[in-house]
Amino acid sequence: MHRRTLPWGPLRGLALASAGVLALSSCGGGLGDDDAGGGDGDTLVIGYVTPQTGALAPFGEADSFVVDQMTEYFADNPIEVGGTSYDVEIVVKDTQSDSRRAGEVAGELINDDGADLILAASTPDTVNPVADQCEANGVPCITTVAPWQPFFFGRGGTEDEAFDWTYHFFWGLEDVEAVYQDMWGQVTTNQQVGALWPNDPDGNAWSGDFPGAVDANGYTINDPGLYENGTQDFSAQIAAFQGADAQILAGVPIPPDFATFWQQAQQQGFRPVIATVAKAILFPSAVEAIGPSADGLSTEVWWSPQHPFTSSLTDQSAQELADAYEQETGQQWTQPIGFVHALFEVAVAALEEAGSTDSQAVADALSGLQVSTIVGDLDWTSGPVPNVAKTPLVGGQWRAAEGGEHPFELVVVSNSEAPEIPAAGTVEPLS
Repeated sequence: MHRRTLPWGPLRGLALASAGVLALSSCGGGLGDDDAGGGDGDTLVIGYVTPQTGALAPFGEADSFVVDQMTEYFADNPIEVGGTSYDVEIVVKDTQSDSRRAGEVAGELINDDGADLILAASTPDTVNPVADQCEANGVPCITTVAPWQPFFFGRGGTEDEAFDWTYHFFWGLEDVEAVYQDMWGQVTTNQQVGALWPNDPDGNAWSGDFPGAVDANGYTINDPGLYENGTQDFSAQIAAFQGADAQILAGVPIPPDFATFWQQAQQQGFRPVIATVAKAILFPSAVEAIGPSADGLSTEVWWSPQHPFTSSLTDQSAQELADAYEQETGQQWTQPIGFVHALFEVAVAALEEAGSTDSQAVADALSGLQVSTIVGDLDWTSGPVPNVAKTPLVGGQWRAAEGGEHPFELVVVSNSEAPEIPAAGTVEPLS
């Protein structure tokens, strides 16, 4: 199979069920077509791959809510494509937070379970192997919740070659770099940054991009080297940060690793003025697991109840979707809710735009798709590279909420990169 060659400018740096799909031919078959492996010709099978268990499980903790909601929605609202009404079956696979298993379960969906279209979310460890399986087998695939650079460059995308079957939406490293620096600039520091980079796709991408991006603004990245996920002793990293008098902490660790690091940092007297931590503290459950010392930690915010966007399927606002989650589960809203919901919005929009269940037609529709979703306006025609649509990004700080409904609240404190999303405060230094 060959990738499409596209002219492009310079490149810028989940009730869970089990089931699957017969492989579509590398040239693409018809979705919902018996010959293409979709089972009942009037049923479209959508596979969804996500980390339900393991170290990345916080990314998937809201998935059952979204999948149940979408199952109910499609029961009442079959997808209308080319004058035919299609029921929808959603098949969920758990990666167990293992990239090899992510590829394996995507293969199960393609070769055994009958999925016509595959969705995947949460970190390059999930989306990349899933996308690679779909690209190799000619199955349309939509992914999210991973910076676009690891998705595109990490899979061999180049200026001259795009992907045929795999499409992604999320923000990029350039966005988080800008958001973090805006938060750093709101407090007084010596501009020395301690970098906590793991040896995984995220860590490799961030460690390669951050130094050059922040150097121009006077920040210095102090990088003691990549560490392995599951590390139990961060004494070497802490000593390096103390030696550099790093008053800023940045990193992209998995949740359990950061909990270990932060506990040891407190014990060993490393107390930065500000800590901007991706991935590990995106979720209320992960922050609560850290305890009182999580008060004041900062992170990127890709979706919140305050985001001024509406679902193209259910007409819910971000606030209404978050409220529905809290009312049904009794748990605090969490960022992936919006993006998992948006995956299904994009899938429906692509099918309707294609006007056909032909796989190639669906992939072609994705390449030029423009759709407004619960996470914002998505446009695959505007880049920054082929196969990618960007989403807005702001910054937030976790604040202890004494007497509140939840132990911590995530307050938006930086909207310089997305002023349409309201800020509710400014950064406060760590105590």
